[in-house]
Amino acid sequence: MPMLCLAGTFRIVGSEPDGDSIRFYPDDPSQWSLVGGPHRVRTNAAGGAQLRLDAIDALETHYAPQGGARLHQPPTLAHQAAAELLRWLGFRHVQRDVEKVAAAEPAELDGFLLTRTADLYGRCVALIGRGDPPAKSGAQARVNVAMLRRTASFRLISTGLAYPTYYLNLFPDLRRALTAEVGRARPDRGVWPQDRTQSGFTVTGLDTLTEDVVILPKLFRRLVDYLHLGADDTSLAGFADYLAQRNDRVLVLPDGDFTTFDTVVRVDGQNVRLTTAPENLVFQEL
Repeated sequence: MPMLCLAGTFRIVGSEPDGDSIRFYPDDPSQWSLVGGPHRVRTNAAGGAQLRLDAIDALETHYAPQGGARLHQPPTLAHQAAAELLRWLGFRHVQRDVEKVAAAEPAELDGFLLTRTADLYGRCVALIGRGDPPAKSGAQARVNVAMLRRTASFRLISTGLAYPTYYLNLFPDLRRALTAEVGRARPDRGVWPQDRTQSGFTVTGLDTLTEDVVILPKLFRRLVDYLHLGADDTSLAGFADYLAQRNDRVLVLPDGDFTTFDTVVRVDGQNVRLTTAPENLVFQEL
């Protein structure tokens, strides 16, 4: 799988990295223009940009529905994922003021990213690694399973601290390798012993989602977006229709049926569950 390789540094002071998002500064900021796809990478004045780690979704530490307050998923596991990403990259003595990093050692770390696109919000969707890049910055690198194993996405999947969340841009051989690692993590690592995504859960209020149940973050985001629209009304009577209106396009494996997210979410009164494993879903990027 060819992917654009960019060399640069990870810097976290003054930002709010979580388990699947971090800020990156390429050695040559003009190389952001080489990232393919319909969306441009949004950069700050110093040439840095927020990354979204490819193929994974960690529990939310600070998600805000449009016009709403910042929310989190069960914080212990959410913060474990964020801490593991920074530890794996090599940051130590990380101090936070709420979610914002106030201090860390070292101040920055060399590394690289491998990407094919940016998302709708201008975040570069990338696999990231430590140290020397596998190709010249600005060139295409061949990303095979061996290379995948050197990335943070693979690390977060192997520890069970992130859910697999695939998009069509990810090549099947890499997806299959990650899915195999999910199988090894599922019995006893990270989120999996507490996961309620498929077994189901009952929503009695917002606290159910922010404090009690561990579920696929995409499902969490859709639920809290819906509840925010209803203000103080916690009824899920319209949630299935809301999901259908969102029209999240998804390929369902192994049969390869192309459908929408609402068809794999079962809503029965206040009870919700996903009808297939998260690793069986391959979403279409917007």
